[in-house]
Amino acid sequence: MKQIVVPLYRLAHGRTGDKGNRSNISVIAWHERLYPLLVEQVTEARVAQQFAHRRPTRVARYLCPTLHAMNFVLDDVLDGGVNDSLNLDAHGKALAFLLLDMSIRLPPELAPILAGAAMPEPPNSPNFNTTGDTP
Repeated sequence: MKQIVVPLYRLAHGRTGDKGNRSNISVIAWHERLYPLLVEQVTEARVAQQFAHRRPTRVARYLCPTLHAMNFVLDDVLDGGVNDSLNLDAHGKALAFLLLDMSIRLPPELAPILAGAAMPEPPNSPNFNTTGDTP
């Protein structure tokens, strides 16, 4: 069965924090069934590759399976940190967006649970249309 390639943001959302010259990025699956795929494909090596232009000296991944999430800590990616950097984003708040642009191979059977996928309305929804006509 052929796999689909989608950006990570279709499978997860993220948050970014900083402390000195270190950034941490959390990746949280939109659906628990997507979490094993994230663990398999969003590795320390791939994150280091995604941030190669920022030259991290270390990338560590911490899994949080109960939350269907993971946290990445990237050392030395903030150009010295808030007080030392001439970078426009010295806090690194936008770094989650860079990570969420990573390509992920998705088995087709998981496509219906992607964020932004057309999900069928439940029959008791006021928007449910039994005629098949477009409202």
